Amino acid sequence: LEKPWRVVTWDIRTYRPLNSSVTQARVLLIGAVGAGKSSFFNSLNSIFRGHVTSQAISGSCSTSLTTQAGREGKPLPLILCDTMGLEQNVGAGLDIDDISNILKGHLPDRYQFNPSVPLQSEAHGFCKSPGLKDKIHCVTYVLDASKISIMSTKMEEKLKTIRRKVNLMGKIPQLVLLTKVDEVCSLVKEDIRNVYRSSYIRDVEAATRVGVPLSCIIPVKNYSQELELETDIDILLLSAAVQMLRFLKKLQ
Repeated sequence: LEKPWRVVTWDIRTYRPLNSSVTQARVLLIGAVGAGKSSFFNSLNSIFRGHVTSQAISGSCSTSLTTQAGREGKPLPLILCDTMGLEQNVGAGLDIDDISNILKGHLPDRYQFNPSVPLQSEAHGFCKSPGLKDKIHCVTYVLDASKISIMSTKMEEKLKTIRRKVNLMGKIPQLVLLTKVDEVCSLVKEDIRNVYRSSYIRDVEAATRVGVPLSCIIPVKNYSQELELETDIDILLLSAAVQMLRFLKKLQ
């Protein structure tokens, strides 16, 4: 495209969330196995650590690799809540019945997800009276750009069912993180700065699959093979984090 479909400032700036009773925004990451949830967690964590790191196990396989993830070091105004990956088969992956408890803040820290047994109120650590700081403030669906066109009907329905559950919880902002954008467009692979000049990335079916407007689609490239941080990759990752942080305004 001659004109970018979204304007991004390609330099790193310092963003500070507005003062609020909630000092850290809790962002729930939801996506299929291998979509890039843990890789996004690791990539963002790498930026703040100053080097590429893998705090949460990530990779692609037939079942979920990640059941929990945490952050260390200086607290950031953003808490990424990683979950077990979604799977199309019943009784596998993240249980949809767990979603409501997660959104309401009942989920114990470092909870071990069990697809066959949804979270019960009798579970150890179950938070019976969660405060605003314990609840989810933003839901982010993580979609693999290279697999959207072949997404199964079952998986699409699962995503829409989750979206309906989120809608019933009130005005919880919902975003879509579009990962692996460099794998679906040669221009972007050549230069990540071309991501907003790519008509392919703009026209990918992520918005319709989940049911969100294009303005809620955020393309990123996670660190995977790289050994050192790259500024342009950092910019896209931080842009995604900034969009999440901006929703802190809704918590005041």
